[in-house]
Amino acid sequence: MTHSSPDGTGMNGELLQRLATTIASRRGADPATSYVATLFAKGRDAMIKKLGEEATEAVMAAKDGDKIRLTKEIADLWFHCLVVLESYGLGPDAVLSELARREGVSGLEEKASRM
Repeated sequence: MTHSSPDGTGMNGELLQRLATTIASRRGADPATSYVATLFAKGRDAMIKKLGEEATEAVMAAKDGDKIRLTKEIADLWFHCLVVLESYGLGPDAVLSELARREGVSGLEEKASRM
């Protein structure tokens, strides 16, 4: 099944890659002018804490059944996931490769293989 977004990026990860490239380019920017640079200046622990906050906000939006807020919170979560991935020298391609590896494998089977 192929999903297409309004800008035509589809499922190929182009949008995620562009965002990851922007995050990487702002990593060393001036924290006074870049939110991403602020996160990197605070360090990985602060980035991870922010990731947790965004995940909690997404959970709460889902629990409330608020589709619009859920969409926005998931976007925030994905953004902060990309920031944390960048801090480890990874990008969306690593996650997309892992998802591709799991494609067609039963979720129960895949989970059992990690135990």
